[in-house]
Amino acid sequence: MREIAINGKKREATGKKASKLQRKEGLVPCNLYGEVKGQNGQPEALAFSAPMSELRKAIYSPHVFVVNLNIDGKECKAIIKELQFHPTTDALLHADFYEVNETKAITVGIPVKLNGLAQGVREGGKLSLSIRKINVTAPYKQIPEVLNVDVTNLGLGKAIKVGELSFEGLELATPAQVVVCSVKETRASKAAAATAE
Repeated sequence: MREIAINGKKREATGKKASKLQRKEGLVPCNLYGEVKGQNGQPEALAFSAPMSELRKAIYSPHVFVVNLNIDGKECKAIIKELQFHPTTDALLHADFYEVNETKAITVGIPVKLNGLAQGVREGGKLSLSIRKINVTAPYKQIPEVLNVDVTNLGLGKAIKVGELSFEGLELATPAQVVVCSVKETRASKAAAATAE
């Protein structure tokens, strides 16, 4: 996985009013959930803020990043777990980070890349990608930037499902019956089939 650095500062004041003031200054309110647990056994959040200028590189990108967070000089590695956007302006309102290490397994969505020329496309069909990402579970060091799926033998009217795929060192968390890609019939392929008959 790619890595990116983001600097943050602890938030002393929380709540709607404080968050609004921070956004006006170009900062985004964030929480970091890590190893520290509260009295109820749930992970305790560290409230901090980070510049939108730095977050933008990690958010508006097709890649999935491990974030090297530096919060007031304290460093840790994390992944972006959840983002909240304004319903009408699409402005980023809040970001949640989840602390990671080299041994703890995490679940993240990794982009799918289709490789090869499908048999069904050679027969006039159209290749269609149904899902852009597949959720995988593994320690972050084992997670690749993309999941390569070979479609060379994919015939006309056929599909590849998540359950048919396997990647070394990764556990697939997306349901097995979900279709990754398929080759759909087109007028050209139907005409070619009729001519062949």
